[in-house]
Amino acid sequence: MKRLFTLLAALLLVVSCTSDRNKYLKVYNWGDYIDESLIGEFEQWYYEQTGEEVKIIYQTFDINETMLSKIEKGEEDFDVVCPSDYIIERMLREDLLLPIDRDFGNTPNYIDDNISPYIIECFNKIDGSGKNANDYSVGYMWGTTGILYNKKYVAEEDLGTWDIIRNPKYANKIFIKDAPRDVYCSVLIYLKRDELREGRITLEELMYDSSDESIAAVEAYMKEVKNIVAGWEADFGKDQMTQERGWINLTWSGDAVWAMDEAEPMGVELDYFVPYEGSSVWFDGWVIPKYAKNVKAAKYFINFLCMPENAVRNMDFIGYVSAIGGEAVLEAIEDEEYEPLNLTYFFGPEADSVRANPVLYPDQSVIDRCAMLHDWGDETPKLISMWSRVKGSDSSNIITIVIISAFVVLLLIFALRRSISKSRRSSAKKGKKPVKK
Repeated sequence: MKRLFTLLAALLLVVSCTSDRNKYLKVYNWGDYIDESLIGEFEQWYYEQTGEEVKIIYQTFDINETMLSKIEKGEEDFDVVCPSDYIIERMLREDLLLPIDRDFGNTPNYIDDNISPYIIECFNKIDGSGKNANDYSVGYMWGTTGILYNKKYVAEEDLGTWDIIRNPKYANKIFIKDAPRDVYCSVLIYLKRDELREGRITLEELMYDSSDESIAAVEAYMKEVKNIVAGWEADFGKDQMTQERGWINLTWSGDAVWAMDEAEPMGVELDYFVPYEGSSVWFDGWVIPKYAKNVKAAKYFINFLCMPENAVRNMDFIGYVSAIGGEAVLEAIEDEEYEPLNLTYFFGPEADSVRANPVLYPDQSVIDRCAMLHDWGDETPKLISMWSRVKGSDSSNIITIVIISAFVVLLLIFALRRSISKSRRSSAKKGKKPVKK
């Protein structure tokens, strides 16, 4: 009976949402990627701004492609979603996004008032097949790809280059982000360092390179690296670094900051650098999918998150850097603990000497050697196949498979012996003659 009531309650929620869909806002975001207290605050704020009630249905994903698949198939009517840069590029090409209208009535347009010029410039470079990404997406968080390292165990003379992940001195103490696109581009930048330095190719051009030659070169390099890698990680690398089980981690700046903050009270000193050969910058942004049902609430939700005070709260909660610029954010990030940085690219000419965390806000000199990632389109399967070959030949994977296989065999033997024993007992019972009294 309890199960029946539960099913009826779920059915009533679905019917209610379907029959009056404009009272619900379906948000699809990465896990742990928002200060969730803002969700309830938005519902109240939306009522104050529009006189309309809305209830947020909040769901999370952990892989871009999982989210994209649902939207491509039209299986879900999400109203607002937070994909990464290359997925925004793909969604634009596949005509899966609606333009984000900036008409908010009497409510200020926080989007255009506060998004950093640097973010707008980068989104202009998203290849949307003639569509400007700034019309269809709004930047949320961004960062760099680099190397997190333990200052106690990693020698200073080994720092500064991507090739540190191939250094045998740190065998079995290296963790690599399980992100084929980021790793591929990082290694390719290292392999093409001479061409980049001599100006024979630009970093922007290299971010589009999906040639068989380049894929083979990166694969060969990574097959050398795999022999000394402790693990391929989606999220646990930062924990390994704080516990000193890892000394080097190819990772994202936000994860690096989290690890550094967690490690400090434990007496573990971590630091982060963007290799001198160059690196990539990545972005996540809000979009409204073509199958959205509550477009009005969706655009208000995006606008709400672009309020400087909300951007600062999200940064404090998440540990990543907001796409929001402006005086309020600049004031919030200043910290006398750090050396001055040139952040004019992000905040404008007045930010030529800002004391801020250089991992979160890289100096102009670092940004100058970074470029954004792009979607490979039909070439993407080549990248995935290469990554599978690299990881699939990893000896640790083989050992894991052997152990699991042995365990399964033991279970089967145990089950078979129990079955035989049971069968014998059953046969004995069936064959037992009654005792005459």
